[in-house]
Amino acid sequence: MVAKFSIKDLEKLSGIKAHTLRIWEQRYGILKPKRSETNIRLYNNEELRQLLNISLLYNNGLKISKIAALNKDEIIQEVTRIVETQITPCEQIDGLVIAMVEMNELRFEKILSTNILKNGFSKTVENVIYPFLRKIGMMWQTGSVNPAQEHYISNLIRQKLIVAIDGQMAVKNRKSKNFVLFLPELELHEISLLYYTYLLKSRGHLVTYLGQSVPMLDLQKVIGIIHPDYLVSVFTQTLDSPEEYIKRLSKTFPKQQILLSGYQVIDKEMHLPKNISIFKQPTDFLTLIP
Repeated sequence: MVAKFSIKDLEKLSGIKAHTLRIWEQRYGILKPKRSETNIRLYNNEELRQLLNISLLYNNGLKISKIAALNKDEIIQEVTRIVETQITPCEQIDGLVIAMVEMNELRFEKILSTNILKNGFSKTVENVIYPFLRKIGMMWQTGSVNPAQEHYISNLIRQKLIVAIDGQMAVKNRKSKNFVLFLPELELHEISLLYYTYLLKSRGHLVTYLGQSVPMLDLQKVIGIIHPDYLVSVFTQTLDSPEEYIKRLSKTFPKQQILLSGYQVIDKEMHLPKNISIFKQPTDFLTLIP
């Protein structure tokens, strides 16, 4: 396997300081990096997986001397025991990272199902899945997760959200509002939008979910048919000029309240039209709806 991770990459991904990793290597031989021509340590995928497991055990109170005495199978058994018995978000997020790196669907499924049973769906999404996705983003930046792994794990999360949404009955009452949820053209990251769909349906609102990459013209046609009270969208990375797009939304749909989130609009200095609101997280979103 190609060695491609620096010791700084491992520090970011595992939470173990580079200085500590060097000591562990010298004293216990837990990792055996290659060396570049300039004598820089380089690690491969197998060593990353090994360190993630070791980090989880170490953070759960096992001494490094005892971990170093375990073989790979024993380490995996101990990690499995901790992941299946510990319910704190930190351990569960680490467990999900390991499941993703190993592409282990059974472990991934068990972690999420256990959390949902003990803490409920919303708390699992907000306290485990969202931090996990942020960690994936960091791993993407360092190149320690490949597109196949990211797509694989995102689709598993997407399936969970869709099942949860399907479990919500659409029952209209006098407090129900009508929402249209969509992503702008070329935007494909829909996990947050699916979760907002779940939140709305679980509170008795009516939702038309248009999903990924919706052209403005198609959005206009839908709005002309169903006349919703609200539009909801998430802008992650595709808009060249988010402020111009927001102004266009406001002008095109003046009768709707428009709720927006995502990296391209959160904490940005923008002059917002009256019918536009920006929210950072699900709790903020819930304060903006009836």
